[in-house]
Amino acid sequence: EASLERQSSHYNPLRRFVLAKGNQKSYKQQYADMYFLRLANLKPVVEKIANDAWSDFEIAGEKVRQVERVLDVRQGELCWVVGTVFMDMPLKPNILDDIAKDHWISAPPARQKFISPSGQDQIMLEDESGRLRLTGVFLQHVMLVTGCIVAVMGTENANGDFEVIDVKVPDLPRQPQRWERDDGANDGHSGGGQIAFVSGLGISGDEGDTLTMDLLMEYLLGEAGGESDQAEVCRISRVVIAGNSITEGTPLALREEEKKSSKKYGYDSSAYNPAPTAHLDGFLATLLPSIPITLIPGDSDPANASMPQQPLHPAMFPHSRAYAAKPGSIEPGWLDSSTNPWEGDIEGWRVMGNGGQPIDDIFRYVEGDDRLGMMEALLRWRCGAPTAPDTLWCYPFQDRDPFIIEETPHVYFVGNQPRFETTVIEGPAGQVVRLICLPKFKETGEIVLLDTDSLDVEVMQFRVYDED
Repeated sequence: EASLERQSSHYNPLRRFVLAKGNQKSYKQQYADMYFLRLANLKPVVEKIANDAWSDFEIAGEKVRQVERVLDVRQGELCWVVGTVFMDMPLKPNILDDIAKDHWISAPPARQKFISPSGQDQIMLEDESGRLRLTGVFLQHVMLVTGCIVAVMGTENANGDFEVIDVKVPDLPRQPQRWERDDGANDGHSGGGQIAFVSGLGISGDEGDTLTMDLLMEYLLGEAGGESDQAEVCRISRVVIAGNSITEGTPLALREEEKKSSKKYGYDSSAYNPAPTAHLDGFLATLLPSIPITLIPGDSDPANASMPQQPLHPAMFPHSRAYAAKPGSIEPGWLDSSTNPWEGDIEGWRVMGNGGQPIDDIFRYVEGDDRLGMMEALLRWRCGAPTAPDTLWCYPFQDRDPFIIEETPHVYFVGNQPRFETTVIEGPAGQVVRLICLPKFKETGEIVLLDTDSLDVEVMQFRVYDED
């Protein structure tokens, strides 16, 4: 009987989002530096695009001119200026409200959208000199959120507002060639492989919710289906788990007498449930002898809440951590517990993705639910998390902003979205990007398979038959 061999995985992650350890990591600095860094990095790019597009633009004989600073805009003068967008929305979270919640018996539910039904929202453009309110019908057709760097053209009206007639964004940066970082790796590449993407496993520890995951596990191991199915599974060279592997925890409120008698050794079973992490560890340990895994944390996983989320600690995976790289090793292990966001090269293609938080936060700023449109806008803004640090928690970077997108990926995936969606977008210099919205596996039973030759995608669904 012929044995089947799984396709090998060429994997070269970038470690852009790994933070310093211990005392080297400080939260004392101000967040304003991130906005200045972002503006300083992207302003020259936007200025070039705006200058190329508007250099000959004129209205009624008046030629448009560039203004260096926001506060240099003069009333009635046709001009354009570059700055950072700030959405002044009364319904956005407020730190003072968060403090007040501590005194409430029951806090109100989180808002789905920050958009004010009474039209009180205002769009501002700011730089180091000051702030300018933007108005105009044109803004209704442009997706803008706090933190994106744009150039706006128009005139200041009698009210001191800037009437916008056009907007330019940084657009997609340079896209690397396939195998650019992997010299010689493509020489022995056979082609015809696939990458499996899954998100939202939502392991709760209950025995009943692992049936669909067992089906997924058997399929990936080649234990389900016939010979033709097994031959197809052999093409899958890697599994990428994109966030929310463990369901949202609900900490138990301890009574006063329980707080006093805390355990010295082990854990308190009344306050901590080890079953979800144990089930995830078992799932990974079963797959890892057969297939390498990239594990990205999500909103509900036991990692730091602020972006970029750091890798899940190997101590939580006593069985599967044997497949992880040794501490200090440059080469990734078969289990690569990664950051969120994540970026790297798989089969020579530049791949970038996250657990869903940046897109979920952008959703709160804009009308509708066009997730692919939000993903495209995020790439064209060249910022992986534009709303951080305003409404998306993040580390206060001082000398660099890792969220700035320096190279256009070939594949951009976002986990834990309401449904599967995909499209291909193109950039001004011929860049081509495959966008993938990954659904929550626990709700849909769907995984996404990406062809590593054509970058085409297909969806596979796993369901347990229920007579009801």
